[in-house]
Amino acid sequence: MKMKKIYLDYAATTPTHPDVEETMKPYFSEIYGNPSSIHKFGQEARSAVEKAREQVAKLLNASTDEIVFTSGGTESDNFALEGVAFANKLKGNHIVTSAIEHHAISHCCEFLKKQGFEITYVPVNKEGIVNPEDVKKSLTDKTILVSIMQANNEIGTIQPIKEIAKIVHEKGVVFHTDAVQTAGHIPIDVKELDIDLLSVSAHKFYGPKGVGALYIKKGTRMVSFLHGGGQERNRRASTENVPGIVGIGKAAEIAIANMGNEAKSLIILRDMLIDELLSKIPESILNGHRTQRLPNNINISIKYIEGESMLLNLDFLGVAASSGSACTSGSLDPSHVLLAIGLTHDVAHGSLRFSMGRLTTKDDIKYVIEQLPPIVEKLRAMSPLYKK
Repeated sequence: MKMKKIYLDYAATTPTHPDVEETMKPYFSEIYGNPSSIHKFGQEARSAVEKAREQVAKLLNASTDEIVFTSGGTESDNFALEGVAFANKLKGNHIVTSAIEHHAISHCCEFLKKQGFEITYVPVNKEGIVNPEDVKKSLTDKTILVSIMQANNEIGTIQPIKEIAKIVHEKGVVFHTDAVQTAGHIPIDVKELDIDLLSVSAHKFYGPKGVGALYIKKGTRMVSFLHGGGQERNRRASTENVPGIVGIGKAAEIAIANMGNEAKSLIILRDMLIDELLSKIPESILNGHRTQRLPNNINISIKYIEGESMLLNLDFLGVAASSGSACTSGSLDPSHVLLAIGLTHDVAHGSLRFSMGRLTTKDDIKYVIEQLPPIVEKLRAMSPLYKK
């Protein structure tokens, strides 16, 4: 009998949409010119790059000249932080971020600290929400940049970005948000939110891996990330990844068309899975805010057993989930996000993340609801920590 294959790790990566794949194909072999070349081969590629820039700009309600293509979310985050930090170091050396940022932000902050910058990490409450007043209190005359993610990649909590941006701008400080988990999934209007810099990654919303974008509001002072040619208006040297850029453009176009209906469907499945798991599994808790969370995110902690053991058992039954960020899946340390919301080490170790997507069905969710409680019961029966 053919084993089930249920993918519930869309926060780690999404499958490339078939229409995206088809749109990209000609740019590997038929339209292969270098966009910087002045001949027709090059200008065909240039035209495709600029069309993609329009598509991504439309996804964010930005202008085309405010979109810089990158190699992905990590580069976009590093570019934003280092670009602003080094361009403004004579003005100040203080950067503010949160305790639950992706390592593309927190590790970059550690690097900048070694370069002489001071970093303040504002806390979050037990639901993973940053209090805008805490951001306000952290600002000093030396603050040059604040970076707070729009939604957390592990627990799905969505931050009050507009309120934070208002406070930050009242002090004349640059504001960046990591929107890798939100772009293409919930509406983003950089003008309405008043954001200076915003990071996007294509493979998180059915585009290809290896391409992303950084929104840079006109007038934002920052240094280039890569040095060489004059690509991307001298913001980022390197020959453009034309197939990838075409792919992120198409993925943005598809996201704009489908976002509303997809989110509604996912919220129904999300809430069904949360409610059923919490009711069927004693001593399980939901991590993150109950409703102020991504439409596709479920993160639960199940006490007295290891998340890795549950994942292996689920994988054996054909269900792919995760214990948190795919970027730290090789680490034995508990999630810094779960510790930041107040979980103890042992509870944090017993956490699972299910992230759904456009191919997830109600039958998939029912299957997880049927299979996970017996797995938990079996593992708890072997646990010296668990007593009925």
